Amino acid sequence: MFGPRAVVALSAVAFVRNMNASATTAAPGVPGLLRLHAVQGYEVRRCNEMLLLRPGGDSPTSGRHVLYFPGDIQNFHEVMASHHENHQWLPWSLENVAVKLSKHFPGSHVWVIRASRMYLHKFSCYDNFVESSLFGAPEHSSGYGAFLHLQALFVHAFELAKNPLDSVGINGSAGCAVASNSCYESQKSSSCNQPSVMSSSLPANLTLTLVGFSKGCVVLNQLIYELAGARANSMTSSFVKHITDMYWLDGGHPGGSDTWVTKTEVLKELASSGIAVHCHVTPYEVRDPMRAWVGKEHSKFAQTLKELGAPIVNMLHFENEKPSLENHFRVLEMISNEEV
Repeated sequence: MFGPRAVVALSAVAFVRNMNASATTAAPGVPGLLRLHAVQGYEVRRCNEMLLLRPGGDSPTSGRHVLYFPGDIQNFHEVMASHHENHQWLPWSLENVAVKLSKHFPGSHVWVIRASRMYLHKFSCYDNFVESSLFGAPEHSSGYGAFLHLQALFVHAFELAKNPLDSVGINGSAGCAVASNSCYESQKSSSCNQPSVMSSSLPANLTLTLVGFSKGCVVLNQLIYELAGARANSMTSSFVKHITDMYWLDGGHPGGSDTWVTKTEVLKELASSGIAVHCHVTPYEVRDPMRAWVGKEHSKFAQTLKELGAPIVNMLHFENEKPSLENHFRVLEMISNEEV
């Protein structure tokens, strides 16, 4: 999460290191990377742009899928490269992170779900998943429809990816893109947005790993607020069963509380679901004296889940280093170093 203090600091951060960024970052054209424009979610008004990086080698039909929710600043490579401040973080563009995740999760399809709104070209706002303030601070509830949207988004993207030509030339601001086969021909058709219809098109061997980084963790938090209802609802229960793991990577947002979920009744539902929980944090978030609640909430989140018997990995990285934006991003490279 990049709060106002971080925005001020961006232009002063190690500029010399970033002068040769173009020589150290991947080119926009990553082999096997597909960009999907304005993918239809649940309800016509909810669309998200997405990236898909398919697994190479012997795993093109793998049923393993990783869904990534980016943090502040993170955007498409060409957008970040042209921004006067954001270009210094090009190693963490959406395309580059997709490549990093494909290495952490070999044999998996990696989906990057871009926030639907980028306030001031910096603040990721996940309005399609959770009620959000101007800067993207969430207002969590149990009935916003995050699971409905995620399921619809994934199924529509899954169908579009079967025929990449369907996604070419679609302007992200012009409306939602829908696949050209089956019920997806018309975004106005109510049957297209019925989760019970859509879930039937998912492969039987599907497993889903959800990864939130920084601001992207607000989506994961909203999902667990809705988890009880989603597990009980026949329209979404089968989709939820495909989720095997959830990764919280240095979660943060500009609000004054609720960076981590601490309500016991909500965490009981997560613990009983059998979903494996992974927490990777750095001092940038959990040891910030100006936001002391973040560390306290993180500790309560992890400790409560442990007491409830949930399968959880909880790791603090760069403990002996000065908190920095660089290490905040680098937590994305640490998820392979888990210790149970």
